[in-house]
Parts: sequence; structure tokens; C-alpha cells
Amino acid sequence: MATITAAMVKELREKTGVGMMDCKNALKETDGDMEKAMEVLRKKGIAKAAKRADREAKEGVVEAYIHPGSMLGVLVEVNCETDFVSNTQDFKDFARNIAMHIAASNPLAVSREDLDAAVLEKEMEIYKDQARQQGKPENIVEKIAQGRIEKYVSEVVLLEQPYVKDPDKTIKDLLTETVAKVGENVAIKRFARFRIGE
Repeated sequence: MATITAAMVKELREKTGVGMMDCKNALKETDGDMEKAMEVLRKKGIAKAAKRADREAKEGVVEAYIHPGSMLGVLVEVNCETDFVSNTQDFKDFARNIAMHIAASNPLAVSREDLDAAVLEKEMEIYKDQARQQGKPENIVEKIAQGRIEKYVSEVVLLEQPYVKDPDKTIKDLLTETVAKVGENVAIKRFARFRIGE
């Protein structure tokens, strides 16, 4: 049984933003293994986030980001449950990072449910035609097109995009981490991206 030191707890807390006792318990549970403890906390955070997801988020901020040179700007509405949380640094940082990510990655919608069905159908037909032109058999065409649609969705849906500052995470992962940190439901409601000449 490994000895759990205050330094280990502090390091885990700094890496995850989770409370001291949760960090200590996770380290105990994983016999001091930092990576496994982070995974345990992540799973608990996801579970907590799922419980909070149905709670109403009526407070929040509208964050603005103007890219240097003033040719590109983003407005994003990020909601939470209380004005107390909307004033915390973790929440403000999250909103700012989301606005900067939108500026960099140009998503079409917040979630896949928000995507226009007509756009998806059009993309699907394009992918099917491409597969047919490559001489693929009809029973494979559908699978190829479906795979390409999934890739397309992960590129254009904000929550499914890899986070520009840490491509190993999606925006949904970042959202889940923020929910775990602030202890409330957090939602990215809507955004607008403006570029001069578009």
C-alpha cells in the first residue's frame, strides 16, 4: 500500500481541479497511481455531470472574443445554474476558451441535434456518389458513407470537435470537466462567428 502524501494530493488537485478529499480518496483507491487516479476522477466527474445535465441552466455569460487584427470575432452564450458560478474564474475561463476555440475551428452547430438534416442528407449523397465512383459494391457504399458522415460531424459539431488547446480532448470532455469543477450544470447555448468579408 503506497503512502499518499500531501504533495501527491496537491499535484492531483492542480491537474484536475477536483477537491482535496476526492483527490485523496482517488489516490487511495488506485494505490497512489496518479494516472489511474485521474481516470477515476474523470469517470466520477462524468457521472456527476450526467446527474446535473437535466438541471436548468438559466444564468451565465455572453463571452466575446476578437482575434488580433479585428477581422474575426465570436460571441458565445454559456449557461450555468447560478450567478455565483457564472462569476467564478473556472467558468469564465471555460467561456473564454470556448469562444477562442470557435474562432479557430469554425463549427456549424453546438451539437449534432442542431445540425440541419438537409445538410447531412446532402453530405451523405455526396459520400455515396464518391464511393460508387470508386467502384465500391452497393452494400459497402452505405457503410463508407456512414463512416464519412461521422467524421464530418466530428469536424463541424462544436461538442465533438477536438479541443484546439488539447486535441486529446473533445469540447464535450472539456465541458464535463468544467461541470465537475464548478458543481453545476453548464451548457453551451449558442454562438455566432463573424469574419470580415464572409
